[in-house]
Amino acid sequence: MTMLQFEIQLIAATTAIACSLVGVFLVLRRIAMASDAISHTVVLGIVIAFFLVRDLNSPLLIISAAATGVVTFVFVELLTKTELVKEDAAIGLVFPALFSIAVILISRYATGVHLDIDSVLLGELAFAPFSRFSLFGVDIGPNALVVMSIITVINLVFIILLYKELKLSTFDAGLAATLGFMPGILHYALISLVSITAVGAFEAVGSILVVALMIGPPATAYLLTDRLPTMLGLSAILGVVSAVSGYWVAHLLDSSIAGSMATMVGVLFLVTFLFAPNRGVIALIRRRKRQKWDFAKKMLVIHLLNHEGKPDYAYESRVDHMHEEMSWKPEFARQVVNRAVNSKWIDRKNGRVDLTEKGRQIAHQTMES
Repeated sequence: MTMLQFEIQLIAATTAIACSLVGVFLVLRRIAMASDAISHTVVLGIVIAFFLVRDLNSPLLIISAAATGVVTFVFVELLTKTELVKEDAAIGLVFPALFSIAVILISRYATGVHLDIDSVLLGELAFAPFSRFSLFGVDIGPNALVVMSIITVINLVFIILLYKELKLSTFDAGLAATLGFMPGILHYALISLVSITAVGAFEAVGSILVVALMIGPPATAYLLTDRLPTMLGLSAILGVVSAVSGYWVAHLLDSSIAGSMATMVGVLFLVTFLFAPNRGVIALIRRRKRQKWDFAKKMLVIHLLNHEGKPDYAYESRVDHMHEEMSWKPEFARQVVNRAVNSKWIDRKNGRVDLTEKGRQIAHQTMES
């Protein structure tokens, strides 16, 4: 591995961590589309600031971009409060409008300047290591790595210092307001961080990968855990894995680095979506199948309990009669009986079944619940 390859992967991994940390709260607050909206509308802030200072390296660009991200959500909330459109529709109305204004301004007034839509949307990680940051004549590393490292630290410090407030306002904004945690201010502070993270990653990875890294790893981690600290850690790890594996896929296929990384984000989510231990599709199918058999077994023991001690019990407890009484198909009834026997809810002897003490208790508990 060459130093260039190492730096590209390091930039991508750092960007993934920065994006996934704030992305967790976007996913939990059910405003995941905010990342897509902000990653596009902040372009307007960059353009406006560039027209003012005529310097693409000015810190005013980041400040203006963050402010535009906040303004985006001010407009979204104003539209939502009218109750004429829902939040998702408001986002779909606001961000295309603001992004279109930015596109018009770039195409009309920024020709010949290194500020174009392709670089904003797609980025180019392969060139990121060539733009270096020097301090007192010492080469510190790629500009993108320095910027994203600083943003990662800011995001991490923000989450650590305001962890309790963020957690409470995310899961119960009403209680947070009652306790004086000012969830509105926290919301806009989070949106500001999302904006800063998005604009910091623009030149290196582009907005498409920003959205993928901001939502994909947190959404994947959400399928694996119910604990917020674990979700934050898993999101960061999954983001790094997506970035590194995506780079080598791009290297192998000679394809877009950002595109391959975004693809790996999707692959990891798909694998987790299918095979997650508790929330995956396969686990859900198995759980529903298990619940179906458990329900059928409970109906069987309740049926036996209702007839226990009655004159017709000898007939009602016959295995060959069970499917008629329970309105089941014969094969299904046979399987239910076998499963109930294996669970030791019933005993089978001479073509008849009898409740065990365990089965009798389960029947009583089911009827009482």
